[in-house]
Amino acid sequence: MDQSQLQDQVTGTVVNTVVDNTNPTVMAQGTQLVNSAVSNVQSVQQPQVVQEVQNAQVDQNVSQVASPQPVQPQVINTKKKDAGATSFVVYLFQFIVLGIVSFFKNGTNMFNANNMIDSGEETEQQKSSKAKIAQRIELRKQAIRNNPKYIEMKQALSSQLAAESGKKYETPVVFQYTCMNPEGKIVTGKFNGVSKLDVNAFLLNEGMEVYAIETSDYLNFVYGQSKITGIKMSTKDLIFWLTQLSTYLKAGIPLADAVRILADQMSHGKENSKTQIFKAICYELSMGTAFSKTLEKQGNVFPSLLINMLKAAEATGDLEQTLDEMAAYYTEVNDTKQQMKSSMTYPILVMVFAIGIVVFILSYIVPKFVDIYESAGVTLSSTTQFLIDLSGFLQNYLLLILAVIILVIVSIVVVYKNVQPVRRVMQMGVMHLPLFGQIIIYNEITLFTKTFASLLKNNVYITESIDILSKVTSNEIYKEIMFNTIRNIARGDKISDSFKDQWAVPEIAYFMIQTGESTGDLANMMQKVSEYYAGLHKSMINSMKAFIEPAMIGFIAVVVGGILVAVIMPMFDLYENISM
Repeated sequence: MDQSQLQDQVTGTVVNTVVDNTNPTVMAQGTQLVNSAVSNVQSVQQPQVVQEVQNAQVDQNVSQVASPQPVQPQVINTKKKDAGATSFVVYLFQFIVLGIVSFFKNGTNMFNANNMIDSGEETEQQKSSKAKIAQRIELRKQAIRNNPKYIEMKQALSSQLAAESGKKYETPVVFQYTCMNPEGKIVTGKFNGVSKLDVNAFLLNEGMEVYAIETSDYLNFVYGQSKITGIKMSTKDLIFWLTQLSTYLKAGIPLADAVRILADQMSHGKENSKTQIFKAICYELSMGTAFSKTLEKQGNVFPSLLINMLKAAEATGDLEQTLDEMAAYYTEVNDTKQQMKSSMTYPILVMVFAIGIVVFILSYIVPKFVDIYESAGVTLSSTTQFLIDLSGFLQNYLLLILAVIILVIVSIVVVYKNVQPVRRVMQMGVMHLPLFGQIIIYNEITLFTKTFASLLKNNVYITESIDILSKVTSNEIYKEIMFNTIRNIARGDKISDSFKDQWAVPEIAYFMIQTGESTGDLANMMQKVSEYYAGLHKSMINSMKAFIEPAMIGFIAVVVGGILVAVIMPMFDLYENISM
């Protein structure tokens, strides 16, 4: 008798024994029977004594259950409560016996969730479902492969690849491709590469079936990395990209696969400029190009600071830590920029709101009083007459005034971005303002010292560091300081000499830099300078907010109140004339 038969016999015996629970002797026999069933199940795992235990225990159980009286149908039918209790006891004993048998049969594996379900049937269903999906995908693929249109495109591509086997562009150009993805769908996209062969090899490696690869001047103009249409990764996206990339590398994911995963995450499954950039990175990595060189080939998408830091990290083999440090660096830089924007946003909005109120009053409120004063012949004061004349001017030339203001603003922005002397003069003028100037200086010193400290800690050469610093800042005053530093280094002078007697460099910063250079701990001293002025910058912004809010409210009250008083004062003269 095998184990399953023994289990069925024991279970059936227990059930038959406990049906009549009105007999205490029978209940005692049922309890004794359960104990003997446990002994029988335990002895199953010993092959030499299995048969003896089965014969002895089962014969004893059978002889014990032969003595009870047969169940009386009349008793069970007349005692419904006892019948319910009997059913409960039956199910309870059956559950206990089956549980004990299963425990000794499967051990602790019986508590595995995968063993508690009928995994065989679900596995078959899953297999069947996967087979149907694979069959549908294969049918779609075959339909596309047999389509005359795609057959012709495939043949044309083969001819082009054979004719351009040795042709390569000096700089990457934009290719537009048409492929069938592993799901059997036709997809189109754009890709930066130096030859059709390389692009075709990359797409095949991605599991695509390629049907067309082409380029044109139009594609390069619209989608190429030019100064007009070139894109630049935002600081927010760069922080996310660096953080996630470091996490994936620490988890053991290869660099190319990590970049590919991030491309899917950041593009949200849609073809856009970011997808094109990340595909170009994967392509360069698959060609064996260094990671820093790959990012450098993407034009102005990635900052030069990051590229140079990655070059140093590749030399030392500490890429993950450098990615974490750069993510922290750009997080702090982004926080500083947000503080600057928040400090400037409020006063600008209040000023625009105040100007809007004044224009509304002069354009719509003041003209209501003009007719009254003219009909009554009231003599107007010079202030009121000026407001009335200004109101009439705004009514007649409001659109022209708005057009001139917009034109002036656009002209200033264009000149500021493209004419270096004008930009320098405007920056110098703003930096000499009482409160705003200190905020700008503290922000520039914080950015400069923080960047310099990161470069020095990663063993980037001093000359390269200064060149990078001149590109990080957009302030012409500090760019001149960087160029003077490079000249001093070339002459063998100290770095700190470039910051001496500079009105744009606070004396405390100069002395701290000088101390760090003298002690040979310039990197840590730069970091301390950065932290010190970052605190001052934040404090100044909070102080400016606390000062500007009541000042702007008072300004609005004075302007609006003055206009209303100047307009309403002639009404009192009118009332006096009427009363007389």
